[in-house]
Amino acid sequence: MTLTTIDKKAALIVVDLQKGVLNLPATHPVGQVVARSAELARAFRGREFPVVLVNVVGGAPGRTDASRAAQATGQSRPTPPPQWADLADELDPQPGDHRITKNTWGAFHDTPLRAHLQELGVTQVFLTGVATSIGVESTARSAHEHGYHVVLVTDAMTDRDAYAHQNSVERIFPRLGETATTEEVIAMLKENV
Repeated sequence: MTLTTIDKKAALIVVDLQKGVLNLPATHPVGQVVARSAELARAFRGREFPVVLVNVVGGAPGRTDASRAAQATGQSRPTPPPQWADLADELDPQPGDHRITKNTWGAFHDTPLRAHLQELGVTQVFLTGVATSIGVESTARSAHEHGYHVVLVTDAMTDRDAYAHQNSVERIFPRLGETATTEEVIAMLKENV
């Protein structure tokens, strides 16, 4: 489903475009994903729509805290370097942006994101970021379950695995909401001023 409308109260959620994650291998040029997300952030700010910048600092506790190989050897997850969670400079975080730090895949789980969006009256969320099949998809699933109109900006996201990215975009996302390109979203934002 392509983009049909922009609600009167929409928000952009940028998932995990942070320095440590962006250094990992990806199937699409990371610079383009960051540039498109930054372009969308400027456009949303220009409309005075909320921009939510999400970063991840850990992992879910318990058995998922370490890989099977690390569990087998008794090793724990290594501590990331200090700048690992810093957002990509190109996003140009602004004082009015909303910052969410998460420890799991989805930006809604165990964070104040839902309460914050409700307080702002947001009814529609646009998603970009990495990883398509993990952070973005988990956040989209939760947004859908919470009743938001979900739009997935597919040219502003990437994944470590090409098949996982394709599966999310072609099979999962159409069940959760609409898909669009950065160009389509920006054109519609300009139309509906």
